[in-house]
Amino acid sequence: MSTAYPVKKFYTITPRMSEVFAREKRQSGWRADNPEQFEAWRREARSTLRQVAGIDKLEACELLPELLESEQLDGYRRDKVIIQTEPDVWMPMFILVPDGTVPGSDRRPAFIVPHGHGSGGKYGTAGADEIPPIRERLARFGGRTPFAVQLVREGYIVFCPDARGAGERREWMRQSESDEDFTGNTCREINHMAISLGRSLAGMMAWDLMRLTDYIGTRDDCDPARIGCGGMSGGGMQTLWLAALDDRIRCAVVSGYFYGFHDSLLKLPHNCGCNFVPNLWRHFDAADFAALIAPRPLLIESGTSDPLNGENGLSNVYPQVESARAAYRLLGEEDRLVHHVFEGGHQWNGEPVPAFIARWL
Repeated sequence: MSTAYPVKKFYTITPRMSEVFAREKRQSGWRADNPEQFEAWRREARSTLRQVAGIDKLEACELLPELLESEQLDGYRRDKVIIQTEPDVWMPMFILVPDGTVPGSDRRPAFIVPHGHGSGGKYGTAGADEIPPIRERLARFGGRTPFAVQLVREGYIVFCPDARGAGERREWMRQSESDEDFTGNTCREINHMAISLGRSLAGMMAWDLMRLTDYIGTRDDCDPARIGCGGMSGGGMQTLWLAALDDRIRCAVVSGYFYGFHDSLLKLPHNCGCNFVPNLWRHFDAADFAALIAPRPLLIESGTSDPLNGENGLSNVYPQVESARAAYRLLGEEDRLVHHVFEGGHQWNGEPVPAFIARWL
């Protein structure tokens, strides 16, 4: 005998959360009538962002870089290096170095490529196609040369780090040799620990990239005055945070991660845990992160059918871009903000990226 499904109605809280968002949003959002007021806002906003994300609680330490392995590939060398970003917290990375680089006499521009989700961490961004799930992933995107490999072949030294929770930084519950675990992450689990200790995974990711920027400044083959950063999806999120907090990033590319937080995160709360920081939405929206980057060059990519834009599509993107553009205009550098819209979904397009980076880095 079957029993009728007992639930006739759902009593959800999303509408109430939307009301709270509308009432309390952007309390520290950018507001200024002149460049002097803008700089005062920037100083205060960065301090607030560091406090909200728990970055001020993180501990500096010696970097202790160590070269673990090195492999010669087609036109470049791929080094595997680890650095210490907090006491006993280690970040492995691939560093792609163009052939012909002469340390000490040849300082090249550096570019950081943070990875997104499902990429296997640094293995995906560095195009490690000797690994079956990475090879399959690259094939799904038409076998295109990975962005990091394009850059190293154009003469940049490229840094492909593992973010906390991905690649070789997955926690114990996802360390099996299955393809699912290899390309997966433990972002949610780390953020649960972090927010319970007054920290956040997004803040820790930004901190790690700032420590990587410190490391780049110690290398005698990199020009510390020419450091860029760019990534897709979660890599775009990491880029947005890093560039907003660190002026050493001279230009930034954010693909698939620039939209109003209400539609794209509050109404899509099943997105990865790395997106969620206590009290963040009460202070800032995406436009404010971009304003913190201004007037440094910023390229934003948006796919017309990217589901992460939210239920209103590009209508959830354009107001954020225009608010950011107003900040650039106030500082007299409107041409340094580029919004590239392409036909497609949640994917890297990259068509204007090489020229953009070459111009500004």
